[in-house]
Amino acid sequence: MDSVGQISRMICVPIMGESVEQILNAMHQAKSLGADVVEIRLDCIDKLQFEPKRDLKLLIGNKPLPVVVVYRPIWEGGLYKGDEEARLQALFLAKDLGADYIELELKVASDFMKVYKLSQHSGSKIIVSCCVDNLRTLQEDPTNFVAKLQSTGADIIKFVLGAVNITDIAKVFDLYSHCQVPLIAYGTGERGLISQLLSFKYGGIFAYGSIEGNAIPGLPTVDSLGKVYKIENINANTQVFGLISKPVSHSKGPLLHNPTLRHMGYNGIYVPMFVDDLKDFFSVYSSADFPGFSVGIPYKEAVIDFCDEVHPLARSIGAVNTIIRRRNDRKLVGYNTDSEAAISAIEGALKGRALAFGAKTKGARVVVFDIDFDRAKALADAVSGKAFRFEDLVSFEPEKGAILANATPLGMHPNMDRIPVPEESLRDYELVFDAVYTPRKTRLLKEAEAAGAIIVSGVEMFLRQAAAQFNLFTGLKAPEEFMREIILEKF
Repeated sequence: MDSVGQISRMICVPIMGESVEQILNAMHQAKSLGADVVEIRLDCIDKLQFEPKRDLKLLIGNKPLPVVVVYRPIWEGGLYKGDEEARLQALFLAKDLGADYIELELKVASDFMKVYKLSQHSGSKIIVSCCVDNLRTLQEDPTNFVAKLQSTGADIIKFVLGAVNITDIAKVFDLYSHCQVPLIAYGTGERGLISQLLSFKYGGIFAYGSIEGNAIPGLPTVDSLGKVYKIENINANTQVFGLISKPVSHSKGPLLHNPTLRHMGYNGIYVPMFVDDLKDFFSVYSSADFPGFSVGIPYKEAVIDFCDEVHPLARSIGAVNTIIRRRNDRKLVGYNTDSEAAISAIEGALKGRALAFGAKTKGARVVVFDIDFDRAKALADAVSGKAFRFEDLVSFEPEKGAILANATPLGMHPNMDRIPVPEESLRDYELVFDAVYTPRKTRLLKEAEAAGAIIVSGVEMFLRQAAAQFNLFTGLKAPEEFMREIILEKF
């Protein structure tokens, strides 16, 4: 914390232990992971065990880092449903014992501050908060809540929104421009994740992170905030690259792209974006601050309709996995870096292009299996191949020396036990490629290796397509060896 009236940016860990001992242990753990402050929820402590005078003295007297004391009532989404006067007295006691911050709900803040004769800079800093279920049920503009929160005379104000769509978070970011006092603002749930990762870009003072093993939906781990995203480096000029997907939590893209951006001295951050509606997303996140996106399942085909231009290769494939917002006219241009990455990974394993192209000239044929037969047939027709229904794969007998490429999610974490073909058929393949990269060596690859096939992990494809994406995102040459080292260490 800086001088009185000025508050530096901090990483905060919410702690919801059921006992004082659990909370104290979690506070020390949070500090060891790099947290700057912790938020302790008194309403989560077992009500039969909690004694305010005794327990607050223990908690505040033994705190290893600054604390925000919260005693959230049930009417504001908390667990406390006892006497309101007792709740407010406990918060005043926390202030009296030296809590760094106490949080009050907007509904009671003004009266509380009058009754206890509190004002700004009177010891503990006062956070006045408002939690809103979602924008759909909100009867007024969120900026009106900011005005109400500021009118209480709080040192810090806090606005929490139940995020139904990632586009809701744009309204959260907009609140910072309407605020004259330090603001904490974020959206909850998976769709609200970027409100934590980008908080400091827009002027927030807190970014919340959870402790590994105690996950909270919508919160990154405090460890990742410091090590993966390095959010202390973020400023108003930071460029935001994102992965558009649904779901998105499985992606390891942030583990690779963020260190690479820093390594190259590029002021950017790469974040997961849980997107429900592509049209809404692109209409809201349309500024130059969002210059590029990766596109994941299930949007690689549908996203073509939202690109102003599509690279010929991506158009011929019918899928886009990378979008760039062109600097001079801000038009969205779609590319596909998956295709060349997959082929080059396979060719690399086969010791050169000659063997791969030689197989084609000797009459190699492409066979496509898909749950959606029409989609399989369209692809097969495009490459002069043959299409089958996915269920036919069980009885399919490949020619000797064939290459098997799995482009389905089968075998991806956490459903790692499934493989797309019978194990006994793997001996007929010269090479087996799996586009899945989590885990690095899937069950399919393990079984294929045991059967004597050359194996190529999806990690190889992931590296090559990510390097191509980095080139498109930044205009710089991707440091492929640096990226490979990260993958070998982290994946």
